[in-house]
Formats: sequence, C-alpha cells, structure tokens
Amino acid sequence: MSAVLETRKLCKSFGALTVAESIDFRLEAGARHALIGPNGAGKTTLVNMLTGRLAPSSGRILLGGEDITGLRQAARVKRGIGRTFQINTLFRDLTVLDNVALGIAERSGIAARLWRPASSFHAIHDESMALLATLGLADDAASRVFDLPYGKQRLVEIAIALGLKPTVLLLDEPAAGVPSVETGRILEVLDGLPPEIAILIIEHDMDLVFRFARRITVMVQGEVLVEGTPEEIAGDRRVQQVYLGEQHHG
Repeated sequence: MSAVLETRKLCKSFGALTVAESIDFRLEAGARHALIGPNGAGKTTLVNMLTGRLAPSSGRILLGGEDITGLRQAARVKRGIGRTFQINTLFRDLTVLDNVALGIAERSGIAARLWRPASSFHAIHDESMALLATLGLADDAASRVFDLPYGKQRLVEIAIALGLKPTVLLLDEPAAGVPSVETGRILEVLDGLPPEIAILIIEHDMDLVFRFARRITVMVQGEVLVEGTPEEIAGDRRVQQVYLGEQHHG
C-alpha cells in the first residue's frame, strides 16, 4: 500500500513541554483511519502539523511522497489536504449554499474577484447543489447556517471541505456536540464519501470510531502507543489500561 500522507520522526515542543515525540504515522490511499487517545495526548497537535497550522520542531511530513514540511496551510490545501475543525468555522449568517459555493470558488481560483455571491456562478451553483444532495442537505440549501441544528452544521463543514476536492480529509471530532440521534447521519455521510479520499478522523465517540475505521492509531502523551485494526485495538491490554485508567481517575 502507498502512503498518501506520512510523518517521519515528527516532534513538537513548546519550551520544555514536548507534545509530540518522534511520531511515525502513515495514512494509506483511500484509508478510513481514526486517531484516538486521552485528552492531551497530542492528537490535535499532530493534525495541526499535518495541515501546516503548526510547524514541527523536527521531523518531516510527506504528501504523496513529496516533502511538504515547509509548506504553508493554503499551499497544502491546494495540494489536496482538506480539514474540518472542532469549532464551527462557518459563515453563520450566509446560506448553506453560499458557504459551500465559497469553498468551491476558492478552489477554482475565482474567490478573489467575487463581487456577487459565488452561488450565482452557474458551474459553482450546480457543483454546490450536487454536493449538498450527496450529503442529504439539498433541502437546506437556502437556509442560513445559523438556523440549522448543530448536527447539520457539522455536515455543512464536511461539504465545504469536500468542495476543495481533497485527496486527504482530516476530520477533527465530526461528532463533537452532535446529539447521539444525529451521529448516525454523520456516519452515513462518512461511509458515503468517495472511496479514493483518505480520511482521518479524531474522535472521542468510540462507537463511531469502531463503526467507521479500518485502522486505528492510539496516541498517549505525545507518542504513538499502538496502531492496528479495530479488532486488534479492542483486544490490546495497553489500550484498555489507558482508557480504563482514565475513566478510573474520573
């Protein structure tokens, strides 16, 4: 299998505090991969380094075999890294359609000369509507994001990320804050995403993780503890100790 995204001996320190320690990580082409671990394990730090939001202290990041360690966020997006954030990053006063259209306009390179809404360009409008339809959001196209339930807002975020046509999609807690009745819908959407996109989710909802992922990486205290199939992870005593230990201490 070829790694579409890879880290080699990736480290990150803030002064004396090490938050990522020599991380070797591979995301295979078309992967359905989950990153789990207790709070403070360094999961978000790792994703921030993958997207270029944080520069590593040392180590390398490869995208399609090419070293991208020094590239800025925007350059990584253009090369196919898409992400959503834990915290909602939508234009809440705009419609769902306009939010998605803006992302597509950005990818198409016309966002800088938008003096009218992106959704008024026919090709962008049609692509946006097709994307919303695949995520079950077509009926909400004209709604303001602000007026949608939170679960649907998370789906709009995924739609925006997909509008950038990524080869790698990093989803930071797609189910965070979403009522449990709606997490099934998010899982359906994840299952329906194009198989060629490599997807990495960071998620606390273990039910979602084990239903979605074909491979799971467990991080603890800035290091990779173990990686394997869901069955291997579920049966790993070290993983059980980490999670049971965390629960035991409240």
